[in-house]
Amino acid sequence: MKKVLFVLIVAVFLSSCTKDNSAKGSYVAKIDSVKITWEDVRAEMDALPPMAKEFFQGPEGAARFVDEIVKKELLYLETKKRGLDKDKDFKRKVEEFKKITLINQILEKEIEAAGKDISDKEIRDYYEQNKDEFTVNTKVRLSHIVLKTDDEAKKAYERLQEGADFAKLAMELSTDKSSAKAGGDLGFFSRGEMTPELEEAAFSLRKGETSRPVKLKSGIHILKVTDAKGNVVEFDKVKDILGQRMAAERQRESFDKFIESLKKSYKIEINKEAVSKLDFGAPQQNKDK
Repeated sequence: MKKVLFVLIVAVFLSSCTKDNSAKGSYVAKIDSVKITWEDVRAEMDALPPMAKEFFQGPEGAARFVDEIVKKELLYLETKKRGLDKDKDFKRKVEEFKKITLINQILEKEIEAAGKDISDKEIRDYYEQNKDEFTVNTKVRLSHIVLKTDDEAKKAYERLQEGADFAKLAMELSTDKSSAKAGGDLGFFSRGEMTPELEEAAFSLRKGETSRPVKLKSGIHILKVTDAKGNVVEFDKVKDILGQRMAAERQRESFDKFIESLKKSYKIEINKEAVSKLDFGAPQQNKDK
């Protein structure tokens, strides 16, 4: 109960910015010359989450709520008395808060709207054109490359990421000579026919995708799904998630375009020498000394 009460008190403290003392109406409480009006109390109550509002219902709850507001005001007045509002670190934090708030406003204005105009037809069209993405595989055709060491597997994986042909690499590098002759091809597998580690990796891939190296006692395996069979998830079951994903992608594209347009409007200079001296992994020190 004490923990819940503490959370509610914090909610009251953070529910609104400090009020303007010129607020109209008779005061509910007064601390020195600072008045807390009915309008102040109502504004702070409106800013609370539903759970907190329930805690302060009724005459006794209202009295507790006013008491919490008084505590907040006392703390604020004490910070000013001690000059904490003039502290350099405080001013820096205020400026940072202003910066983030203003950035959020411009992003809301310029970016968020980009994801709000996606039609049901656009979502349906994407679904129809990309059904592989919404297929739950029941059988997969696998190819693999088996290597001995972590270093060998890392180098092979990097070559695949750079565009190397999987079958040719299997014939060149795989220690499983029988499958290497066929470019690493192993045929079709259903669930339950492989070791758990390989099954998890294989059935997390879509057709054409390659896994990261999987370490087993028999060696380090890199898998590729060359074909897959399964059931397509119905459109209605993925419509909302797909719509959200498309909205996020459209917002990202809008953000990138907006940033590119800003770069053309401002002169940007990067001090490469200063950047080269940055090292966030090491203890902070002045490298010019």
